[in-house]
Amino acid sequence: MAETPPVDDWATDYDIFDAGYIKDPAPVWEELRGKCPIAHTERWGGSWMPTSYKDMQAFVRMVPELSSRNVLVVSPPREERVYNASLDEFGSLAPPITSDPPEHIPMRRLILPLFTPKAVEEYRPFTENLCHQLIDGFIDKGACDAAMDYAVHIPAKTIAHIIGVDGNRTDEFVSWVRGLVEDGLTDVATRDKYRGIIRQFFGELVDARKAKPRDDLISRLLAQEIDGQPIARKTVVGMCDLLLVAGIDTTWSSLSSALFHFSSHPDDRRRMVNEPDLFASAIEEIFRFYAPVTMAREVTEETQAGDVTFKPGDKVLLNFPAANRYPKVFEDADKVVLDRAKNRHIAFGIGSHRCAGSNLARMEMDVALRAWFERIPEFELTDPDAVTWAGGQVRGPRHLPFRFPV
Repeated sequence: MAETPPVDDWATDYDIFDAGYIKDPAPVWEELRGKCPIAHTERWGGSWMPTSYKDMQAFVRMVPELSSRNVLVVSPPREERVYNASLDEFGSLAPPITSDPPEHIPMRRLILPLFTPKAVEEYRPFTENLCHQLIDGFIDKGACDAAMDYAVHIPAKTIAHIIGVDGNRTDEFVSWVRGLVEDGLTDVATRDKYRGIIRQFFGELVDARKAKPRDDLISRLLAQEIDGQPIARKTVVGMCDLLLVAGIDTTWSSLSSALFHFSSHPDDRRRMVNEPDLFASAIEEIFRFYAPVTMAREVTEETQAGDVTFKPGDKVLLNFPAANRYPKVFEDADKVVLDRAKNRHIAFGIGSHRCAGSNLARMEMDVALRAWFERIPEFELTDPDAVTWAGGQVRGPRHLPFRFPV
């Protein structure tokens, strides 16, 4: 990523890729709440960024004024958008997340049955076995990178299992995802490269399943209909793209954030070991406090929001993480309260585009943390300064050097 000038005024010139902001954005959110309701920047193609819980509730319901057709927080430069559009032969990039009504509802209905609470419980034994296999690989060493040796593999291999693709290729899948939503966020050529790789991979699988169906997710999707018509190839490819990318990056970030928190807060770590009834509320609190995802909307018609006028073509960032730290909604908003009784967090979004995979994420977090605390109840960071974070679209630790007793 090219080096950019430092920020002088976060209200008029914020930078979501500023290193300090990625490491700890909370001070910026607090400053913005006191200075302006909605911040603005011309960096990275320009965007608006609200930080309040109330604004987030309002903006997700502004349809069609705020479109989901482009949910990336950084768009390609305007002069390159025609080129990028022509690259996409599949229409809506990743339905249903990039779909607007009326197309959104039938597409969302296709994937919701895959992620009901009952459906995701079927994947629990696979995930439990996976977690213990991963821990077996490093527990005798007394050290690991908790983000790269543990957290990333759990959502990657679980979503591969669900989709029905080769779980031995998950390192490759992770590199594609990082190329698309980390390095590719600010580099159009990199983004296009990895988008093309992912689309080609799923395009070939869809063609193979059309020719010879199997008992797997892709074959089941191809057997569905929308408005009496067979589901289009481009839709299945786009859905698989979404499941792979969102299925890996978001839960990896949440689980890494949880392990980061407990490694640096020994009192909370001990409570998790000694009070197993805390798991449900603690996981929701981790989702709230370390909410990983910021989504974007593209303005389609002039819209007024308080003193701000959004113009067609503008980008609005749905800053769910900032809303989850809003002090008027959450008592002690900037503290992790493991037994928080009232927790109306919106880490999974809100409204019609609320994350369809939230039940899967909760199951993966529950299984992964229970397995970790069962096997490794005492652990700490070897070097807090060595922790690295990804940011922008999805925020979470990418390197967590841990040590623990053998």
